[in-house]
Amino acid sequence: MSIQVENLVHIYDKGMPSEQLALDNVSFEAEDGQLVGIIGHTGSGKSTLLQHLNGLLRPHSGKVIVGGVDITQPGVPMVQIRKKIGLVFQYPEYQLFEETVAKDVAFGPKNLGLSEEEIAERVREAIELVGLDYEEVAERSPFDLSGGQKRRVAIAGVVAMRPEVLILDEPTAGLDPKAHQDVLKMVQEVHERTGNITILVSHNMADIARLCDKVVVIDSGKLVAVGTPYEVFSQKDQLREVGLELPPVTQFTETLREKGIELDSTILDVDTAVSQIAKYLKKEK
Repeated sequence: MSIQVENLVHIYDKGMPSEQLALDNVSFEAEDGQLVGIIGHTGSGKSTLLQHLNGLLRPHSGKVIVGGVDITQPGVPMVQIRKKIGLVFQYPEYQLFEETVAKDVAFGPKNLGLSEEEIAERVREAIELVGLDYEEVAERSPFDLSGGQKRRVAIAGVVAMRPEVLILDEPTAGLDPKAHQDVLKMVQEVHERTGNITILVSHNMADIARLCDKVVVIDSGKLVAVGTPYEVFSQKDQLREVGLELPPVTQFTETLREKGIELDSTILDVDTAVSQIAKYLKKEK
């Protein structure tokens, strides 16, 4: 399974006074097993891009090729494509509606026409995969859970479809710090256990640097940069030009480097920063 985005162009209100170029010739690839981060300031085109990846929007030109199938072509059965690609919007807990957690998670698998036994198996698997205790929460109302737990239940509803691609649009938005970390840990565990492509949109540069194999940077609908976290966050001047900052630990170590302290360039994690600083201090004694 892979996704190729080729020269994607999308225009809102084409031909109207309010016409807006939302995506401008965007191209990148996501390979099987990759965790891909998409970053950009508000209004950069991230959400528009995501909606092209499972066919919710069609481009004015360009292609989106999913598993070898160009889903932008007329006649492509989008129901089959959407079984392979799970999209979790911001604040997905607002879409919870069933009287119990188990029934809510079962909604998607039921629509696949699966047997009751298969549905029950997927519901239990998904609830446990997102880090919740099935016996504890299955028969509870989702509205009695904490914010972070509701978010997990909503994500479990998509995971239960067993998508080959899982797309998460700001999955930690609005959560407190503990729930933020819990949800990210859950995303990482789901990705590792399923081996699917995971695409993560986030404003948190530290999360992107720590979790992702590849980073895609969008600004005003244009592709600014694509590469490994190291390759992307090495381009600090270019990122700042489009309103993005480096991860906090990278900002800190860059400041030390500017003051003459000998550290490796583009340090992305705290452990490496601590090791490098300790090495420098030992050398200076």
